[in-house]
Amino acid sequence: MNTAEHHGRETTYRTRGAAADGPGLLCVHGSGGTKDIWTSQSRLADRTPVTALDLSGHGDSDDVEAEPGPEALEAYADDVVAVTEATDASVMVGNSLGGAVAMWVALERDLSLDGLILTGTGAKLTVLDDLLVWLRDDFDRAVEFLHGADRLFHDADEETLARSRAAMREAGRAVVERDFRTSHEFDVRDRLGEIQEPVLAVVGEHDGLTPPQYHEYLADELPNGEVAVLDDAAHLAMIEQPDAFNDAVASFLDEL
Repeated sequence: MNTAEHHGRETTYRTRGAAADGPGLLCVHGSGGTKDIWTSQSRLADRTPVTALDLSGHGDSDDVEAEPGPEALEAYADDVVAVTEATDASVMVGNSLGGAVAMWVALERDLSLDGLILTGTGAKLTVLDDLLVWLRDDFDRAVEFLHGADRLFHDADEETLARSRAAMREAGRAVVERDFRTSHEFDVRDRLGEIQEPVLAVVGEHDGLTPPQYHEYLADELPNGEVAVLDDAAHLAMIEQPDAFNDAVASFLDEL
């Protein structure tokens, strides 16, 4: 485990395959997640370094005092930039809120990137009003809603569901609400043309949170975008269908 010190806090990350020759992947989790959602992507470490980080307030990283919305988005972008600079990764992989952070970094930060892989995300990430209320007033209900069929998962086993629920509860109500409210305010539909790097949008066919049309929109509106739809998966396709997800990433790296 490694840490990047920046802005008075430490961001924790893990790198596999540091000696590999590829461009380096930096994997950014979504709302209430941790770096552990990318465990299966370590199988790509024979061809490129694979780094996964914990955003502020998640996993082993220090938290940050930031209001939901633009302030939190900027703080999370600071986390990503610090780890990118520490590892020299040049391909960002972002899931959900992590995809929003990746797009924001590509738009607003001075980093040399070779590409983006955006999965379970969108240019606008409107959150259901009821979910925002439950995140404030009934956290257990919010967690159970997110783990319903064809939201985070399509057909995951009970062990996977239990681990995911536990990670969200460990992050805590305040952090998870901050994540979802930050996602809710995210909207870069009018700026997609500024992202010149090649982009692969990967989505599970059953993703009810950020459905395939979100990713088709990205592929259509980005100057260098393409889409890959994975069978038998929902929002966390990298967990449910790791081989298919890794194959899509490997093909994108070959194109780069």
